[in-house]
Amino acid sequence: MTSAPRSVQLYSVRDALAHDLGGTLRALAAIGFTNVEPYGFVDRADEYAAALGEAGLVAPSAHAGLVSAPDPAAVFAAAQKLGVTTVVDPAIPAERWTTRSDVVASATRLGELAAQAADFGLTVGYHNHQWEFEPTVDGAVAFEVFTDALAPEVVLEIDTFWSTVGGADTPALLRSLGDRVTLLHIKDGPLSLDDDLQLPAGQGALDVPAILAAAPTALRVIEFDGYVGDPLEGISASFAWLDDHDR
Repeated sequence: MTSAPRSVQLYSVRDALAHDLGGTLRALAAIGFTNVEPYGFVDRADEYAAALGEAGLVAPSAHAGLVSAPDPAAVFAAAQKLGVTTVVDPAIPAERWTTRSDVVASATRLGELAAQAADFGLTVGYHNHQWEFEPTVDGAVAFEVFTDALAPEVVLEIDTFWSTVGGADTPALLRSLGDRVTLLHIKDGPLSLDDDLQLPAGQGALDVPAILAAAPTALRVIEFDGYVGDPLEGISASFAWLDDHDR
């Protein structure tokens, strides 16, 4: 049996990328990655496209602000240049999750963006943090209101760490959302808002095996918002853990 496919969010190695884009991508390829998830690529699309090709990597998904973007078409054109198929909005601010009108407006806007993205051959997705699960709107968790209002063309990238920190039963959440979840962010650690406490998969408080089992077809995207030490070592440890536990 082979391991499930996986990727890595390049924000995890942002300092190394700023210093040496090509070398950092080659280091990730040496770990065993064939997929990566870029961020901040719109103004560097040509540079990223060349470096990905030289490292033998592809970018099936990428992060870029969409709801707040003044020119979403520019984002989609840059994503197309990189060979991206899913553009994921990484965050709608916490203050936009406290009223039903705001939550529904965000979902509606993502649906409009998905229709625009389709003209570029792209899919639109949304990535959560913890704050979507903390407030309630008319007695319901804000994220549930959001997904109920979301157009079916919009996919979800569930950050399994932050959903758990926000209070969700993440395996149950994934089962309820089914194939709407096409991507998972995988990391571990104590259930803390302190990014620097994050750990490789299997070393913290999350039931990562149950999370993976609940979304067997979603692309696993390793990520650290913060990491004490060399993030490449943490990424490599998560990659090795997935080799042993996610088949």
